[in-house]
Amino acid sequence: MIINKVSGNKYLQYNDTYLNTVWAPLKILKLENQFDILTFVKGGGLTGQAEAIQLGVARQLCKLNEQHRTSLKPFGFLTRDSRIKERKKYGLRKARKAPQYSKR
Repeated sequence: MIINKVSGNKYLQYNDTYLNTVWAPLKILKLENQFDILTFVKGGGLTGQAEAIQLGVARQLCKLNEQHRTSLKPFGFLTRDSRIKERKKYGLRKARKAPQYSKR
């Protein structure tokens, strides 16, 4: 596994949680020794990047064989996390943080 031209283990800081997240779709299909992962990611943190790689791997496996979809779907590997940062509103410091209230 290579992420952003760096070894996957080093990039994900040898964290077993992140590594298991990335390899999970291949482990479920018992294909972990048949594929190499070469990815470029940016933005977010390591958790978000690991989950993005997991989604990409799962989607590519579905493109290779449509029957993989039925195995991966129940585990949620084909679902994108659609949460995004909320925009800043007028009169507030951030999206929801208001200036401190002063009675006098």
